[in-house]
Amino acid sequence: MTEMEVPSTWQHAGVVVPRKQVGANSSVAGDPCIVWDDTLPGWRMVLFYEPPGHGQAICRTPDNVGPGSWEFLGPLRFSNPEAILGGHTHKPFIIMTPDGENRATTIDGRYGLVTVSTLAGRKVVQQAWSESLEGPWELEPEAVLSPGTGSDFDAKHVDAVTAYYFADRHEVLYFYMGYPLQPQPRAISPFGSAQGAAVRRVGEVRARKLGMTLAPCQQSGHWASGWVGGLQLLPGRSHRWVGLVNASPTAPDPSDNANSREEPAPSLGGFAFCDSEWPTGEWTWASEPIERIEDIPAEALAWGEGTNLWRHHILQMASGKVALFYNSGYYGKEQLYLKTAGRV
Repeated sequence: MTEMEVPSTWQHAGVVVPRKQVGANSSVAGDPCIVWDDTLPGWRMVLFYEPPGHGQAICRTPDNVGPGSWEFLGPLRFSNPEAILGGHTHKPFIIMTPDGENRATTIDGRYGLVTVSTLAGRKVVQQAWSESLEGPWELEPEAVLSPGTGSDFDAKHVDAVTAYYFADRHEVLYFYMGYPLQPQPRAISPFGSAQGAAVRRVGEVRARKLGMTLAPCQQSGHWASGWVGGLQLLPGRSHRWVGLVNASPTAPDPSDNANSREEPAPSLGGFAFCDSEWPTGEWTWASEPIERIEDIPAEALAWGEGTNLWRHHILQMASGKVALFYNSGYYGKEQLYLKTAGRV
């Protein structure tokens, strides 16, 4: 097990995967999930790559994951693309072990992948399986996670899913971003998205929701008091678990008609901590984010960083170096960047 010690200083390294240039149209490269692939050998990344919504890249240099080290391979391969709900899926994530080693796990001899699709205008989570990390992936025809109803914290969408297989429990634990339709019973940011959890035992058809695990911080002005996004689970050193989380200090305004109304800027990355053996409750927020928008150095601004710092993903490598991947830029114009800490 690799215990996570949160670094205090980071160095910006530049663009790792650029977005597709499609003129004035929206395009995104971000929301990475990176696992070790013995068949390369090296790192395999799946990511939100729009269009078409998903992509993959590989790095054959295990301890050099910076700019120039990644080969973009194009979209993920699905053996039954007709099963994609709504005809579009994005934000893929490979089911991992929870030990912090960035290792994919097999369940009954197959790798698992979760991805966010759309059904009747609402985001849902689908699951797919493959005997190889390069695919092709066979989608389950029905959603494994769907939105709630009425006043539920996730009644509008379930989004930004991550998943971990706890072999001793024979269960997959899912973390996901839930958007409400109705105001939630909290003083700060009643319309802000929150982090939810769900579990699926091997052999079951759908995941069973465990409820909201990490709501917007109820401290005015806190960096995570507006809304909460995706979560990467890591074993901690000072705490049992560390969550690398995407969040914002800005509360959504339901009267705002902009595309960004549910996730207003700035999006930031930071940490939350849990001391429970089973990481589904009693999470606490770090007091400060990893970096604020106003603190981005001039060199990184010149590379295109700014406005938002989206979904973060950490790699801890054998050399002791820690690599932090994240997408940044204006909405729909984001690219995948890298920060490093530790020995380089």
